[in-house]
Amino acid sequence: MLTGPVETLTYLGGLLADHEFQLGVWETARAFGLALAIAWGSGLVIGLLLGAHRLTGEVAEPILTALYSVPKITLYPVILLFFGLGLSARVAFGAIHGVVPVALFTMAAVRGVPPVYFRTARSLRLGPVATARHILLPACLPGIVSGLRIGFSLTLLGVLIGEMFASQRGLGHMVIRAMETNDVRLLIALALFLVAVATGAGALLLALDRHVGRRGAGPR
Repeated sequence: MLTGPVETLTYLGGLLADHEFQLGVWETARAFGLALAIAWGSGLVIGLLLGAHRLTGEVAEPILTALYSVPKITLYPVILLFFGLGLSARVAFGAIHGVVPVALFTMAAVRGVPPVYFRTARSLRLGPVATARHILLPACLPGIVSGLRIGFSLTLLGVLIGEMFASQRGLGHMVIRAMETNDVRLLIALALFLVAVATGAGALLLALDRHVGRRGAGPR
């Protein structure tokens, strides 16, 4: 039987003070932080390199798009084979969810910079660092931030799925345990907590995305 809003909030308040729940939050946050750093860092590097070299980007883009459309859960046995059970597998599974969209958005942002910007930089005799700072970064930033926002959501999803299938810790494990024991109250409280965290973080990233989009209409 479903619990009401007041009962759910009261139960969640008790969970927040529970030591076991706090450990689960810490485990998920640790895995998510590592996975997000890998996804964002790798995606930015891949996207910048592919965007800077047009031919390579045109060859790699269909491959990345195909990888993006593949259900990542099919890769989980391979992840377990290479990384085993534990933190490494959760981090890897989260990272593979987020790296591709970050790379695709970054590549599109770099390739979308008008060539006239670079001709202007050459006419002003700007060096590589000054060109990147004053022209490339402002022009690419809106697209890059959009990719980071999507990568954030997908990385969190990947970490939680990883904890559901092959972990004895974390919020994902608590969700699957609540499903197995038919603990509806715990399941709804966990869902509410995850929705609140994801919505809050998503709102902040969306606000940053819109702010950067308004300021990044042209090079500074």
